[in-house]
Amino acid sequence: MDTHAALYELGKARLEQLRQLPSNKQQPLQERLAENGISRREFLVWSATMTAALALPMPFSSLVAEAAELADRVPLIWLHMAECTGCSESLIRSSTPDVSTLIFDHVSLEYQETLMAAAGWQAEENLDAAMRNYKGQYLLAVEGAVPTANGGAFLTLGCKGRTGLEMVQEAAAGAAAIISVGTCASFGGVQAAKPNPTGAKGVHAVVDRPVINLGGCPPSSSNIVGTLMYFIMFGKLPALDTFNRPKWAYGARVHDNCERRGHFDAGEFVEEFGDVSAENGYCLYKMGCKGPYTYNNCPQVRFNNHTSWPVLAGHGCIGCSEPDFWDDMADFEKPLGRQLLHGLDATADTIGAVTLGLTAVGIGAHAVGSFFAGTYNDEDN
Repeated sequence: MDTHAALYELGKARLEQLRQLPSNKQQPLQERLAENGISRREFLVWSATMTAALALPMPFSSLVAEAAELADRVPLIWLHMAECTGCSESLIRSSTPDVSTLIFDHVSLEYQETLMAAAGWQAEENLDAAMRNYKGQYLLAVEGAVPTANGGAFLTLGCKGRTGLEMVQEAAAGAAAIISVGTCASFGGVQAAKPNPTGAKGVHAVVDRPVINLGGCPPSSSNIVGTLMYFIMFGKLPALDTFNRPKWAYGARVHDNCERRGHFDAGEFVEEFGDVSAENGYCLYKMGCKGPYTYNNCPQVRFNNHTSWPVLAGHGCIGCSEPDFWDDMADFEKPLGRQLLHGLDATADTIGAVTLGLTAVGIGAHAVGSFFAGTYNDEDN
C-alpha cells in the first residue's frame, strides 16, 4: 500500500472513531453554513481548496469535508500568554464569515479567553474541568510567548494567580497535540527580542512534547484552520520543517510565489515609497523586503478573506514567520545585505559582487543576470 493510500485509510478510521463520539454542538455545520449564505457547493469547493493547500491528492477532499463536519467532536483548549491577541483576531475578525471562520466556531472550544463568556472562578473551573475530562484527547493551542524569568512571574493569569509557564506545562501534559499559534508562541516573537528581560520563549522550549509551530504575525486563518483539519482527520502531526512548521504551509519562500517576482528577475525595483516604480508594482527588495529569506504561503492564501497581503498592499515582507525575526530581519525597510540566517548565507543584495555558488541560496539563479547587468549593486545602498 502506497503512502497516500495508507494515509487515506488512517483518515477514514480516525473519522469513524470521531463519528461515534457525541456531538458538542446543537446545530450541525451545514445549517450554520446555510444561515450565513454558504451553499453545499461552496463548502465542497472550500474542501477541495483546503485539500490542495494541505498538499494532499484530490480524493482526500471528501475526508476534509467530513472532518469539518465532525470538528465539534474534538475538544480544543486555547491559552493566551504574552501576546497582543492578533492571532485570534486574524481568525475571527471577518466582515463576512467564510467557511474557515465558521468551522473554527464549530470546533468544541472548551476554553478561549477572547471568545468565552465565562470569567473569574467559573472560567478557571472550566479550564480545569476540560483538562481533566478530556485528558489525552484535547488539542492545545497556545497564543503568545511564555515568560520564564523569575520562575515565570512576569505573567500571572486568572483568579488563582497561576503563571503562564505553569498553565502551559500543565495543559501540555494532557494534550493529544500542541499547536503554537503565531510567531510569539512559536519562537518568542517581539517579547523575546533583545534584551528579553522576561525570558520569553516559544512553547516548544518549555514543554517536553512535540509542538507544531504556526509562524506569522499573525498567521493566516487558513494555516490555523488547515492545521486543525489535519489533526482532526488523522490524529497526528503533519510533515514539519526544521522549525516544526507544517511543510504544506511553510515549504516555499515568499519570494518564490510573490506576484512581484517577475519585476525582481527583470531588475525593476521600487527606489522609494510612492515613486512611479511603486505605482507600477515593481519589486520591493530595495525597500527592505525579506521575502527571499522567509518561508510562508502569504502570497497564495493572503488575508481578510483572500483579499490582500503586505507586499500586494505595497510594503515589503518583514519576515515575521521566521525565528528571531525582530532581531535578525531589522531594519525592516532596508535590504539585509550579506547576513547569515539559520545556516544560509543570504547574499541577495551583494550577488553582483560575488561569485555565484552556494552562497547564492535564497535568490533564484535566473535572477543573477539583471544584477550583473548593473541594475542593482552594493553602491545602491
